[in-house]
Amino acid sequence: MSWRTQPGNRAGGAREFVLAAALLAGVALLVGWLAERSQPPALDAARAQARRGMLAALRAENEQARATYALIDPTRGTWRLPVGRATELALQFAPDPAAGRSNLLSRLARATAKPPEKPNPYE
Repeated sequence: MSWRTQPGNRAGGAREFVLAAALLAGVALLVGWLAERSQPPALDAARAQARRGMLAALRAENEQARATYALIDPTRGTWRLPVGRATELALQFAPDPAAGRSNLLSRLARATAKPPEKPNPYE
Protein backbone atom coordinates (compact mmCIF):
# COMPACT_ATOMS: atom_id res chain seq x y z
CA MET A 1 0.00 0.00 0.00
CA SER A 2 1.41 3.40 -0.92
CA TRP A 3 1.32 6.47 1.30
CA ARG A 4 -1.46 8.00 -0.84
CA THR A 5 -3.88 5.16 -0.27
CA GLN A 6 -3.27 4.82 3.45
CA PRO A 7 -6.23 5.99 5.49
CA GLY A 8 -5.54 9.11 7.49
CA ASN A 9 -2.64 10.32 5.31
CA ARG A 10 -3.81 13.68 4.00
CA ALA A 11 -0.44 15.36 3.53
CA GLY A 12 -0.21 14.33 -0.15
CA GLY A 13 -3.73 15.55 -0.93
CA ALA A 14 -3.13 18.91 0.73
CA ARG A 15 0.11 19.37 -1.19
CA GLU A 16 -1.64 18.61 -4.49
CA PHE A 17 -4.47 20.99 -3.60
CA VAL A 18 -2.04 23.83 -2.84
CA LEU A 19 -0.15 23.14 -6.06
CA ALA A 20 -3.38 23.16 -8.10
CA ALA A 21 -4.57 26.38 -6.41
CA ALA A 22 -1.21 28.07 -7.08
CA LEU A 23 -1.36 26.96 -10.72
CA LEU A 24 -4.89 28.31 -11.15
CA ALA A 25 -3.90 31.59 -9.51
CA GLY A 26 -0.94 31.87 -11.88
CA VAL A 27 -3.14 31.25 -14.89
CA ALA A 28 -5.64 33.83 -13.65
CA LEU A 29 -2.87 36.41 -13.22
CA LEU A 30 -1.53 35.63 -16.69
CA VAL A 31 -4.97 36.02 -18.26
CA GLY A 32 -5.52 39.31 -16.45
CA TRP A 33 -2.14 40.63 -17.54
CA LEU A 34 -2.74 39.63 -21.18
CA ALA A 35 -6.21 41.21 -21.15
CA GLU A 36 -4.74 44.46 -19.83
CA ARG A 37 -1.96 44.52 -22.43
CA SER A 38 -4.26 43.79 -25.37
CA GLN A 39 -6.58 46.75 -24.80
CA PRO A 40 -6.61 49.34 -27.61
CA PRO A 41 -5.35 52.82 -26.76
CA ALA A 42 -7.78 55.14 -25.05
CA LEU A 43 -10.05 57.11 -27.37
CA ASP A 44 -9.45 60.67 -26.29
CA ALA A 45 -11.19 63.69 -27.79
CA ALA A 46 -8.47 64.42 -30.36
CA ARG A 47 -8.45 60.83 -31.64
CA ALA A 48 -12.26 60.77 -31.76
CA GLN A 49 -12.29 64.00 -33.77
CA ALA A 50 -9.69 62.61 -36.19
CA ARG A 51 -11.74 59.44 -36.67
CA ARG A 52 -14.89 61.48 -37.33
CA GLY A 53 -12.98 63.51 -39.92
CA MET A 54 -11.69 60.38 -41.66
CA LEU A 55 -15.21 58.90 -41.68
CA ALA A 56 -16.65 62.09 -43.19
CA ALA A 57 -13.96 62.10 -45.89
CA LEU A 58 -14.63 58.43 -46.68
CA ARG A 59 -18.38 59.04 -46.91
CA ALA A 60 -17.87 62.05 -49.19
CA GLU A 61 -15.58 60.02 -51.44
CA ASN A 62 -18.12 57.19 -51.60
CA GLU A 63 -20.95 59.61 -52.38
CA GLN A 64 -18.89 61.19 -55.15
CA ALA A 65 -18.12 57.74 -56.58
CA ARG A 66 -21.79 56.74 -56.40
CA ALA A 67 -23.16 59.87 -58.07
CA THR A 68 -20.69 60.82 -60.82
CA TYR A 69 -19.31 59.50 -64.08
CA ALA A 70 -15.64 58.53 -64.22
CA LEU A 71 -13.33 56.81 -66.68
CA ILE A 72 -12.04 53.69 -64.93
CA ASP A 73 -9.85 52.15 -67.66
CA PRO A 74 -9.31 54.15 -70.85
CA THR A 75 -7.70 51.26 -72.75
CA ARG A 76 -10.77 49.06 -72.29
CA GLY A 77 -13.33 51.87 -72.30
CA THR A 78 -14.62 51.07 -68.80
CA TRP A 79 -16.67 53.81 -67.18
CA ARG A 80 -18.24 54.23 -63.77
CA LEU A 81 -21.88 55.31 -63.97
CA PRO A 82 -24.13 56.92 -61.39
CA VAL A 83 -26.51 54.44 -59.81
CA GLY A 84 -29.61 56.03 -61.34
CA ARG A 85 -28.22 55.89 -64.87
CA ALA A 86 -27.05 52.29 -64.41
CA THR A 87 -30.56 51.37 -63.29
CA GLU A 88 -32.07 53.05 -66.36
CA LEU A 89 -29.71 51.13 -68.64
CA ALA A 90 -30.55 47.85 -66.91
CA LEU A 91 -34.28 48.52 -67.35
CA GLN A 92 -33.76 49.10 -71.08
CA PHE A 93 -32.77 45.43 -71.37
CA ALA A 94 -35.72 44.19 -69.30
CA PRO A 95 -38.17 43.66 -72.23
CA ASP A 96 -35.77 41.21 -73.95
CA PRO A 97 -33.72 39.44 -71.25
CA ALA A 98 -31.85 37.20 -73.72
CA ALA A 99 -30.53 40.17 -75.70
CA GLY A 100 -29.66 42.02 -72.52
CA ARG A 101 -27.78 39.02 -71.19
CA SER A 102 -25.79 38.50 -74.39
CA ASN A 103 -24.96 42.23 -74.52
CA LEU A 104 -23.86 42.17 -70.89
CA LEU A 105 -21.72 39.06 -71.40
CA SER A 106 -20.03 40.52 -74.47
CA ARG A 107 -19.22 43.73 -72.57
CA LEU A 108 -17.94 41.68 -69.64
CA ALA A 109 -15.65 39.65 -71.91
CA ARG A 110 -14.30 42.85 -73.48
CA ALA A 111 -13.78 44.52 -70.09
CA THR A 112 -11.96 41.56 -68.55
CA ALA A 113 -9.92 40.47 -71.59
CA LYS A 114 -6.19 40.21 -70.98
CA PRO A 115 -4.08 42.47 -73.15
CA PRO A 116 -1.73 40.69 -75.56
CA GLU A 117 1.62 39.86 -74.08
CA LYS A 118 4.57 41.93 -75.19
CA PRO A 119 7.03 39.97 -77.30
CA ASN A 120 10.22 39.02 -75.53
CA PRO A 121 13.12 41.00 -77.09
CA TYR A 122 15.55 38.17 -76.28
CA GLU A 123 13.79 35.51 -78.34
